Amino acid sequence: MNTSIFVHHHASIEYNEVIMTSNNESPSVLEVCANVKRMGYAASSRVRLYGEDFDVLSDPFPEAGGIAIQAKAQKDSRICTLQLPTTFLKSVRRSDSEAA
Repeated sequence: MNTSIFVHHHASIEYNEVIMTSNNESPSVLEVCANVKRMGYAASSRVRLYGEDFDVLSDPFPEAGGIAIQAKAQKDSRICTLQLPTTFLKSVRRSDSEAA
């Protein structure tokens, strides 16, 4: 069964879009994906999100104005698309711009 987990409402997705697509001072979406991957959200890793443990099946990718991963839940083996939290993406962007 393929399901999607989106915790954010439509307004938050639009907010993510603004965060992820602002070109003046922020890194590109691909750079953010690369940084998220370096932080452990890469294929073949394990993460805990939304109170569940997941095996990550894909590298991060742009999705619905934010960044997501494909993952398999450890407790019931369902495969889903996990939208990464906005607060996490903001911290990734902030650490990337501080490193520049």
